[in-house]
Amino acid sequence: MSALSRRRFLALSGVAATSGIEGIVAGRRAPAFAQGTRLHLLQWSHFIPAADTLFETQAKEFGKQAGVEVAIERINQNDIQTRVTAAIQSGAGPDIIIVANNHAHLYESSLVDVSDVAEEIGRKQGGWYDYAKVNCVAGGRWIGVPQFIISWAITYREDWLKEAGFEYPKTWDDFRKVGKAMKAKGRPFGQAFGHSINDPNNWCYPLVWMWGGMEVQPDGRTVVLNGKNTIEAVKFNNVLWKEVFDEGGLAWDDSNNNRAFLSSEISLTGNAPSIYVAARQKFPDVYKGTNHGHYPPGPAGRFYWLPAWNSVVPKYGKNPKVAKDFIRFYMDRARFEPYFETMDTFGIPATQAYRDHPLWKKDPRTSVFPETLASARQVGHAGPPGRKATEVLSKYIIVDMFAKAIQGMKPEDAVAWAAGELKKIYDA
Repeated sequence: MSALSRRRFLALSGVAATSGIEGIVAGRRAPAFAQGTRLHLLQWSHFIPAADTLFETQAKEFGKQAGVEVAIERINQNDIQTRVTAAIQSGAGPDIIIVANNHAHLYESSLVDVSDVAEEIGRKQGGWYDYAKVNCVAGGRWIGVPQFIISWAITYREDWLKEAGFEYPKTWDDFRKVGKAMKAKGRPFGQAFGHSINDPNNWCYPLVWMWGGMEVQPDGRTVVLNGKNTIEAVKFNNVLWKEVFDEGGLAWDDSNNNRAFLSSEISLTGNAPSIYVAARQKFPDVYKGTNHGHYPPGPAGRFYWLPAWNSVVPKYGKNPKVAKDFIRFYMDRARFEPYFETMDTFGIPATQAYRDHPLWKKDPRTSVFPETLASARQVGHAGPPGRKATEVLSKYIIVDMFAKAIQGMKPEDAVAWAAGELKKIYDA
């Protein structure tokens, strides 16, 4: 990335002169507070590797301009929460952590107030989507800055379905019919039910909602999961498991279904468009036959749960000002727009400035992804998506409810178990 003029940098980033970062560009001088600083950022390993490469380049540019050493550590996404918890408990660790979903709520009292950064970015980029904002606001303050929302819909082999005489299913009855036929041909659908932060939750929460179930009442206290609608959702999923799905899915994480689809072992799975991007790069036959579709609507409607990533600054850090300046830097549109474009529809920007971005119209086969945001719900429905809902999510209670039923527990008992686990959390 070429060096920016002082005026252009300030116009793009909106960093106030009093922030101390003005000197970054003016003569390439490091601000006094930053000299000799080492900034450690922990994030997940992106499913679109080129996005990590670009972020690394941007981090080096910031480090060069700010006179700091920026060290980026990447780990498996499912290990992030363990690392955050360990760092918070020990009072030492990364200066910035990119955390999943609404997990920032679990560490609310241990995170720096980043309201100044988040509100500045929101003002410049058309405002935040509420879906992203609720992950990062607690007690009237921003405890995180949304990075992006993960796109998620159904990925399927359109060529295989057409070969078998089918179109993409528009109802759940059709979903069952088509999936049963495809499984008989050795081309089952695939769904993860393991402890992985995205795909299993992406399936299980919406299935409850689409059948009319909900976790708690709007009061955020009264657990109502154990009801007829939730039981019916679990029963229907059991039918799909036997008739439609690859039965290895109980042990799958977010990468297993990607590999199964790319190796032509399954014909349909719920996923972000990372499968599509990988297919375009390395599996041309899979790419040519792949398309994407919405969930069929359930008895109560069509709903999604979309994962998200957010930047947080732990209070134990010695350089919170530099950490916040780095978040300003990589979330500024001059950097984030090429990052978004590199992800290639994998991520939905959390600000509304990108609502009509040309990327969404570039390929008709990915046009479904931004549409999912309009019918997305947050966990904890119908209550607020606060700390208690976060704890339920992080403990995989809803996923395990479905998994227990798949493994032989009566659906009524699986739902009663899950409701009991929710009550332990909501009554605490």
